[in-house]
Order: sequence, then C-alpha cells, then structure tokens
Amino acid sequence: MSEERLRRVRDRVRPFPDFPVPGVLFRDISPLLKDPGAFRTLIDLLEDHLRASFPRVDFIVGERLDSRGFLIGPPLAQRLGIGFVPIRKKGKLPGATESVSYTLEYGKAELEIQSDAVEPGQKVVIVDDLLATGGTMCAACELMKRLKAEVLECLVIIELKLLKGSEKLKSIPFYSLLQYD
Repeated sequence: MSEERLRRVRDRVRPFPDFPVPGVLFRDISPLLKDPGAFRTLIDLLEDHLRASFPRVDFIVGERLDSRGFLIGPPLAQRLGIGFVPIRKKGKLPGATESVSYTLEYGKAELEIQSDAVEPGQKVVIVDDLLATGGTMCAACELMKRLKAEVLECLVIIELKLLKGSEKLKSIPFYSLLQYD
C-alpha cells in the first residue's frame, strides 16, 4: 500500500470535537465520500488488501442501512465481482430472518439478516466504516456464525484504538485502514 494513497484517504477524514456528546472526537468520512478520486482510492486500497489476503471471498457483508459501512460494501463487492449481503436493524428485512441483540452504550439494539442470505461454508468479509467498542461488529459475526458462514475478516476504514473494539473479536481476523487513538 502506498503511503501517498493512504494519505489521500486520511486527509479526507474530518475530525469533529464534542460530537455527538462533549468529550467525543467524531471522525467524519463525509468529505471522503464527496471526493470521487479519494473514494476511488479508498475502494482501491480495500480491494488490493482483500485480493492479496484471500484467494476467494463469496460475499461482502455490510452492517445496518443507517451506517456509512453500507456505502463502502457494494462498490467493494462490485470490484471483486461478488455479491453484497445487508445486515439491517430488526424489522427492516422481509421473509425469514435470524436476529441477534447486542449492548450499546445506552441500551440494547438488534440486528438481523435474511435466513437464506448466505449458505453454510460460504466465505464472507464483514465491512463497516468504523470500529469503536466492537458491539455491532461482534453481533454481525454472531449472525454469520448462526448461518454457518466463514468470516474471513472484519474490515473497517477507521479503528478507534483506545476503545479496544478489536479485542472483542477474539480469533476473527481484523483489518483497519486508518487507526486513531
């Protein structure tokens, strides 16, 4: 990975102090999404990483429609010539579903996936924009486990290292393009 390409992506991540609450430094990827060249570079870097790491990936799995991870998963899947599978908030998907609840900082939430989204043994990469505490990513991994898919890796643009979310993933491989303390 070239430092120049990585810097092009990093330069489009904008910090917002005290958002959404005082004391939090929010990492905003809106400028990255707005810049077609930088966004293309982001997808290039993620594609290069996956092609170098795994001989076969069957699906890119993206978390929650309200998450910016949904904006990264479909173009990455298209580049790899594979399908994209959504994980949504409970009650947003038709048909039979599997669901899992997980703990948030202030309560609980539930995620679900269609029961026939992946077949047992299929190889998936779970993609999101950011890893903070790891709760949502662990829930997505649990859904893949219930469907008997093989999670090759959890892949994010930004990792907030101080929150230690990757430690919750235990034995599941994890990759972040950018890390912040």
